[in-house]
Amino acid sequence: MKTALACIGLLGLLIFGLGLAISLTRRRTKTSIGFPDDPAALLYKLGRAHGNATEYVPILAVLMLAIALRGEPAPWVQWTMILATLARYSHAAGMIVTPTLKRPHLLRFLGSLFTYLTGFALVVALSLSL
Repeated sequence: MKTALACIGLLGLLIFGLGLAISLTRRRTKTSIGFPDDPAALLYKLGRAHGNATEYVPILAVLMLAIALRGEPAPWVQWTMILATLARYSHAAGMIVTPTLKRPHLLRFLGSLFTYLTGFALVVALSLSL
């Protein structure tokens, strides 16, 4: 349960941290609404990183919690939870540090790949715990 809760907390921190970064960037750039149409602009990259995170983090958190509520998960499941959390941070970092979102970035690619792999693995783990 501790691993799941720690991962869920870190995923929540990612969502709120990205949201705060957007708010601070909006204030600094005097942009009250919307995003620039420039994939190299920090506000654009932060907005896309936040949007993408909010697409995947909730279901990952629900899967982690549901698995943890069934009892202490197997070590491979706990490592999958940790890897899923790292994948989401990797993806967000890859979107922010890249000079432009028009080109791929290794952290973004690995974050996406491991989000899918760990997401499917958590679905399997939940199914096996029934």
